[in-house]
This record gives sequence, structure tokens and C-alpha cells, in this order.
Amino acid sequence: MGIMKDAYLVVIAVAAMLLFMPGGAGAMDGCDSNCAACHKLDKQEAAEILKELIPGHTVESVQVSPSKGLWEIAVKPKAEPKGEKGLLYLDFSKGNIFVGKLIKLKTKENLTDKRHMELNKVDYSAIPVKDTLLLGDKSAKHKIIVFTDPDCPHCKKLHDELKKVIAKRKDVAFYILLYPITKLHPDALKKSKSVMCAKSLQLLEDAFDKKPLPEPACNSKAVDDNIKMAEALGLTGTPALVFPDGVLIRGAMSAEELLRLIDK
Repeated sequence: MGIMKDAYLVVIAVAAMLLFMPGGAGAMDGCDSNCAACHKLDKQEAAEILKELIPGHTVESVQVSPSKGLWEIAVKPKAEPKGEKGLLYLDFSKGNIFVGKLIKLKTKENLTDKRHMELNKVDYSAIPVKDTLLLGDKSAKHKIIVFTDPDCPHCKKLHDELKKVIAKRKDVAFYILLYPITKLHPDALKKSKSVMCAKSLQLLEDAFDKKPLPEPACNSKAVDDNIKMAEALGLTGTPALVFPDGVLIRGAMSAEELLRLIDK
């Protein structure tokens, strides 16, 4: 999202929080715990305020942020109706925008990331897993869906981390769906079909290692269905993970980060 991703600065967020602590500028407005009683902002007004800053986005929702004195505004790219939602913060004076992450000082909890995950949840139960590659034990308690592309270097990085998780934890399994991004990787569709026709994790790993794959032994409709499913979820890239509670994580992460999310 350009400005949404590039400008996330913890320093700005902490400064914003300090600004609205007792004795700061935000305390001067007389706002009590029910801030919405004396401060108003709707989607239409928020869109008007933001139209020049982020003209290619729509305002999805407005609410008081966890940091009193700031509005939380959820926005989404107009060009991607099912795309990823992001967050901005507007102060009650409606004169200052904060682009960053709110961190709860006592617990070090990242409130922005938590809210971002809530806003971008998907329907886990709507994703079929019958035509997937299973990494782990099918009886595992924690079942996580992974969208991957055999020609995606970040997917290889994530796959290596998934294997570390499986080595540590027998209660976790990953259901891998092949989602070739053909605009970036012209050969990925053919490779995906080769992997899915054989239903072979080894072939997927061979593809990640740039080894030649055999010709597809079938015309796997599963890959085409995966593409449609990923697009319906608003996924425009790989890798991506979907957790049982609907949390959608885009991009690679370490085994340690994965386990923290799983154990939450």
C-alpha cells in the first residue's frame, strides 16, 4: 500500500501515544472514556480528509483507537476491492495524521498489528484442502493453510521454516496449496501442475531448488481452482498463510514467529 507499508515507524507511534497521555496535548480536550460522545468522525468525512493523501483508497471503517485522542481509520485500495486493509490514525483535532504502529507500553503488545489481523480475516472453512500437499500429521491439532508458488524465492524461505516447525512440533500441520503467480513466474503454472499431478512434496522442494521437473502427468484442475480461491480471498502474491481463526498472514516469517502465532 505504499505509504501504509513504507512509513510504519514505531517512533512516531510512541510519540503519538505520549502526546495523548495525561498532561499531553490530547488531555486538553476534556475527553473522558467515552470519546465518541464529544468527538465525531464518520467515513464520509474521513474520506474527504484523506482524499489528497491517499487518493487511490477507500475508507472502510472509523472508530476511536486504543490510544485515546486518535481515530483509527481502516482503508483499502480502490483497485483491489478484496485487497488488504491498512490503518491510519487521525487526531481529534483532525489536523494530524499518524502512519505507524501503536505499541502498548506496559505489555509491548503491537496493537496495530493485532487490529490489522482482525480486519483482514478470511473464512478458513471456505478453503478446500482435499487437493493440497500435507506437511505434518493430518491428525495434528493446529492445521494451517499455506499458499505457495514453486518459483517464488520467499516461498522457499517460508517452506524451510515450516519444516523447522514440523521438526519441533507434532501438533502442527501445514496444508499447502499451489498458487502460481504467472505474471511474475511464467513457468510456475506448469511446475505447479507437475507437483499436484504427483501430489509430491519432494517435487515442490525440487522446484524450490531450481531442479528440473517432469512434465505434468495430468491436467490438474486443482491448481486452477487454487488460483480462483486465492483471487477470491484477495491474495495477489505468495506466500500467504491462513490460520484456523481466519487470520491471514502475507509473506514469509521465521519458525519462531510462526510458533508464537500458533500458540496465541
